[in-house]
Amino acid sequence: MSAKKIAVIIGSLRKESINRKFAHEVIALAPESLSLEIVEIGELAIYNQDLEENGAVAPQAWTQFRDRVKEYDGVLFFTPEYNRSTTAALKNALDVGSRPYGSSVWSGKPAGVVSVTPGAPGGFGANHSVRQSLVFLDMPVLQQPEMYIGNATKLLGDDGKVSNEDTRKFLKKFIDTYAAWVETNAKK
Repeated sequence: MSAKKIAVIIGSLRKESINRKFAHEVIALAPESLSLEIVEIGELAIYNQDLEENGAVAPQAWTQFRDRVKEYDGVLFFTPEYNRSTTAALKNALDVGSRPYGSSVWSGKPAGVVSVTPGAPGGFGANHSVRQSLVFLDMPVLQQPEMYIGNATKLLGDDGKVSNEDTRKFLKKFIDTYAAWVETNAKK
């Protein structure tokens, strides 16, 4: 049986993003049934329908992004929390991938959402903001375990890796549960 290909989309564009660090930790903990790859979103122009209507050719970055996401069996989203919601970059990636109307690259792909923040609440608002969009985009979203990681900088060692064993176990439980979710919900 070949591994299911999973796109990992990180809502923070910062080079030293704590979400990126946690994404790498989850990738390292993934079972062999999954093959996870980060799909970058920083080069996507803000979605503007005028850029691909009436004979206009969509920006190349949009086309490349859409074509790439189509190749995956599922998607994991990592998001920080900005003003009780997700980032503009992540929302834009969702919008770009959902267009043109009727050609969404997201439909039917099993999804998981991880919110990672330096603050105590763990990105509850951002997590649910992303989930709300995913429901509309027809993505079956893993419900449990919910992944709100608060005080995240305190959970990382100087090397940028998770130094807290309970957190590592929680991440492992999440990715193993997500693997089973993909197996049950991925298009055959």
